Amino acid sequence: MLQSMTGYGKSAADFTDKTITVEIRSLNSKGLDASLRMPSMYREKEIEIRNELAKLFERGKVDVNVNIEYRSEQASVQINAQLAESYFKQLKDLATKLNQPQDNLMELVMRMPDVMKAAGSTLDETEYKNFLQVFRSAAEQMTAFRKTEGKALELEFIKRTGLIVNYLDQIEKADPNRIENIKARINKNLEEFISSEKIDKNRFEQELIYYLEKLDVTEEKTRLRTHLKHYTDTMKEPGAGRKLNFIAQEMGREVNTIGSKANDATIQQLVVLMKDEVEKIKEQTLNVL
Repeated sequence: MLQSMTGYGKSAADFTDKTITVEIRSLNSKGLDASLRMPSMYREKEIEIRNELAKLFERGKVDVNVNIEYRSEQASVQINAQLAESYFKQLKDLATKLNQPQDNLMELVMRMPDVMKAAGSTLDETEYKNFLQVFRSAAEQMTAFRKTEGKALELEFIKRTGLIVNYLDQIEKADPNRIENIKARINKNLEEFISSEKIDKNRFEQELIYYLEKLDVTEEKTRLRTHLKHYTDTMKEPGAGRKLNFIAQEMGREVNTIGSKANDATIQQLVVLMKDEVEKIKEQTLNVL
């Protein structure tokens, strides 16, 4: 089953003196691009958390937000006065130098990193195990979300490839008339300038065959059908996003070649419709894991 790289998962759990909440969001990306926002006491475990993300999510721009809500008085908020004073002095000096207002300096200081923290905010193994429990639960929800989105993408791809097959069938039906129309048009144009008795019929037939071979799209139609089948078969493979993207590009090349060789208004219209469907497929394929 296909999986989308777009996903969301959230999990929260209550422990002795706190509630741990983990939110995970993901968007499409060529590789795994992880961004972590979490309390400072988790920084020592950042590499382990990133390794855990790499095991769970192969690709995607993944944002992880960890929030700790304390309930006990022991975990009340403390202000790092020395650090706050340093921030205030630097901001004041900068505001004076740039001739800017100094009314809201304290509000800015309180937003600076590590000015406010929970007392006794050290990470022990029990705390980390609790976090991993919540983190993995959020990750499971995001994976379920990705699978749901993947199912919607699969239905979309089936619809789009089906439309391309339908347009290709119409081109197959229109192709014989296209060849006859080209022959008739060449004959008519030739007779307007050269009398029929001066035309070398054998040479004319040879040149006509050579010209029509240049306009023949049989190979392109066959390859396009092969790519369409390959695409639908590949959708059943896990982690097929990159492969699907490559096949979609090949489909686009065949459609473009048919369009350049068509020399027929009806077929050109069908080619435009096929191009539109291929572009929609390519756009959505970028979001497949």
